[in-house]
Amino acid sequence: MVSIKTVGVVGAGQMGTGIAHVCALAGYSVLLHDVSRERIDAGVAVIEKNLARQVSRGIIDDAAMQSALAHIKPGETLPEIGATDLVIEAATENEALKKAIFKSIEPHLGAATLLASNTSSISITRLASNTDRPERFIGLHFMNPAPLMKLVEIIRG
Repeated sequence: MVSIKTVGVVGAGQMGTGIAHVCALAGYSVLLHDVSRERIDAGVAVIEKNLARQVSRGIIDDAAMQSALAHIKPGETLPEIGATDLVIEAATENEALKKAIFKSIEPHLGAATLLASNTSSISITRLASNTDRPERFIGLHFMNPAPLMKLVEIIRG
């Protein structure tokens, strides 16, 4: 059995920031990755704004917000992301791009690292078959917006 303590999220856009947000609120250490530090920082700023909104609405308290923010760090390099227990890809719905991301990160993954895609329309089996670990690959389809929708679809290939 795999114990997940750290999560790498690849993609700091709308879905990636939502996924990082809910993972951090759940107590996981999260590394957020994107093509540049500026995109990562912008994603963290969005998460902070959304957490503050949750505090203002009484959904969470300030301590929960501060704890979640402390759990999110920039993951600027693929070796950093590959060292996590679970890597969730949340890039644009483009199969070639998703496959390229998985190929780029593969050399940096630990033997037990799980891979996941947040895709809603691309075959999980096709994505998994292009990796070195199809047996450790799943679809984790978070609904949008992830911090508000308490439903995650788990898809095996």
